[in-house]
Amino acid sequence: MSNKEVAKQIIDSLPDHKVEKILFFLRGIQFDDNIEDDLFCESLLQDYLQDSDPDKHNAISLEDFAKQEGIIL
Repeated sequence: MSNKEVAKQIIDSLPDHKVEKILFFLRGIQFDDNIEDDLFCESLLQDYLQDSDPDKHNAISLEDFAKQEGIIL
């Protein structure tokens, strides 16, 4: 039995007032994950914006990059 299945069985056996507390906890975890993802993406953007490399805007096609890396598409 998977962890999710065990968790569902336990939740099914709990009274509603305890399930409300579990939902509050789970939503908090979900919210934290979203915040962490947003902070990571923001950090990547800031790193890019603060990069002083004048070539950072240069681009190559996917095909050229694959060829450069020895990958056959």
